[in-house]
Amino acid sequence: MSDKVTVEVVERVAELAHLELAPGESDRMLHDLNAILDYIAELNQLDTAGVPPLAEVSELQIGAAGNDLRKDALVPSLDRDVVMAGAPETDGVFFKVPKVIEK
Repeated sequence: MSDKVTVEVVERVAELAHLELAPGESDRMLHDLNAILDYIAELNQLDTAGVPPLAEVSELQIGAAGNDLRKDALVPSLDRDVVMAGAPETDGVFFKVPKVIEK
């Protein structure tokens, strides 16, 4: 399978993630990312027609000792006024937080 990820893509993703790659790391990342994509392409060729979809990846038995899931029921939430009163800064409806994204 031909490469899907280029050095330019690796460098752009690193820039977006605010990562500084050391010399040589781009090539290693390029290799690793393409290996992952090749493996996914290989998995996509498997015949899964007779395999039932999973709801859980573990063999959790509902009702088994200590494994009961909580009921999916509507319960009251925290009171907005109480929560906002404890916030460092708010407009009464939303929390105000400092800007963290510069680009």
